[in-house]
Amino acid sequence: MSSTQDNDITMVTPEVTATVNVETTTTASSAPAAAADTTTATTAIAAAADTPAEGEASTESVAKRMRPKIEKEDTSSYMGQKRSKVRGNIRGAEKYKGKREGGWAAGTRNAEDAAKAAALASGEATAEKTSTADNDEEKEARVPKRKVALLMGYCGTGYQGMQVNPGAKTIEGDLFKAMVEAGAVSKDNADDIKKVSMMRSARTDKGVHAAGNVVSLKMIVDIDDVIGKINASLPEQIRLFGYVRTLNSFNAKVLCDSRVYEYLLPTYVFLPRPSIAEPTTATQEGATTTLRADLPGGSMAWDENVHISTPEEMTAKRNYRIDEATLAKVREGFAAYVGTKNFHNFTIGKNFKEKTCQRFMMSFTASDPKMIQGTEWLSLKVHGQSFMLHQIRKMVSLIVMLVRTDTPLKLIPETFKANKINIPKAPSLGLLLERPVFDTYNKKVNGSHSPLDFTPYNETMEAFKEKFIYDGIIKEELEFNRFDEFLQILDGHAHKYNLRYLNSEGIIPEEAIIKRGDTLEAESDAESDASS
Repeated sequence: MSSTQDNDITMVTPEVTATVNVETTTTASSAPAAAADTTTATTAIAAAADTPAEGEASTESVAKRMRPKIEKEDTSSYMGQKRSKVRGNIRGAEKYKGKREGGWAAGTRNAEDAAKAAALASGEATAEKTSTADNDEEKEARVPKRKVALLMGYCGTGYQGMQVNPGAKTIEGDLFKAMVEAGAVSKDNADDIKKVSMMRSARTDKGVHAAGNVVSLKMIVDIDDVIGKINASLPEQIRLFGYVRTLNSFNAKVLCDSRVYEYLLPTYVFLPRPSIAEPTTATQEGATTTLRADLPGGSMAWDENVHISTPEEMTAKRNYRIDEATLAKVREGFAAYVGTKNFHNFTIGKNFKEKTCQRFMMSFTASDPKMIQGTEWLSLKVHGQSFMLHQIRKMVSLIVMLVRTDTPLKLIPETFKANKINIPKAPSLGLLLERPVFDTYNKKVNGSHSPLDFTPYNETMEAFKEKFIYDGIIKEELEFNRFDEFLQILDGHAHKYNLRYLNSEGIIPEEAIIKRGDTLEAESDAESDASS
């Protein structure tokens, strides 16, 4: 028979005073001796803890019995708690590393730190050097990186847009590669563009150009002629004009107040539309059309319903000069977009109730006509807070269609209402980002950082725009008649595109409204991609 007896042993040290409850188990015959001699009990416990034969279980049991109960009011016991926590971390690393998931799983920072602490405590390693596989690998020396804004321009021909996209040729992709080659991005960050926090102020679409755009990122700037070295690794159609040191919190997209875009448009697109025959029953039912075999190189006019203008016809069209009345109507039409409007009809995948369709346009102007290589052109400029996908190209397309069909401009306000209609995209060829605007940021950093302003690079930008953007637009238009081709495709498939809102009354008829579940918008938009 045995009995269990609790003895209160008071232990006094210079650092902490605590009451320890020691539970000892004795036989009935030895109970009086155990109760009388607490010193013997303490000695026995210490001996048990120091005996190797008892193993880890015995040591842990003794440790538990010896653990002090810290009274709440005893603040002097803090160091004891801290030491106990460190010992617990070391035991946890030894016991659990590689055997459980979560914060202590093998390879996690908790497990690695605790293992190093255990090695230091056991004398197997020193604080200066711990033998790990990572330390055996030679790493690139760290070089300071600074948050900057790159001021750049590019011709978007041949690119799938600005933003990096795996498997696609993009402006950002080529820029990042050139920065790695120039040493402006370290080798450690060369595998992922996100590591340098790259962000653009405006994401241009496929084939769209930029006379000026801004990209923010963390970059190594302590390199002689860093801009020149990056440009040396870039194709000529992408140029960096310079960079500006910014606040560490700077984000080119978030802190951009507004954007200014330009669209070059040949005036012959406003010639009156020829009469269009009503479609046959077969065509209305979606009969298969015959693919053309006589397409000129690079043409997008894919079937026999699309007329291809002869050289003589194109010469006559290029001899067209816009009159004052037509120009006034064009300017009035573009001015109707100014203000906060619901542009759900000028993008894809959006409906009237989505708040993101509300956009603020500050101005939309058309220049005086300008002759370039035998063709008359207008320069359209739109200044907006932000834009949705395809929005500018659809705004341009609607005005062109209204003017050439003599549809009243009162139709424009109807497009901001709930009815959904199909508005094709004008060619991407004429569109370019002129510049992003950072007025609010510039006021904030006035005196502490340089402003974000393209003015110092105006001469360089204009030369680049003339050589790589304007000349490219004119050359492609003269070679492939892109704008005429766009109009011929619209005319050849007018009923398929459901353009019955182009009428003399300036109303949207019921048959022109896209109903829920209709695929017309997506199909026609995908096909019109061919002309961009």
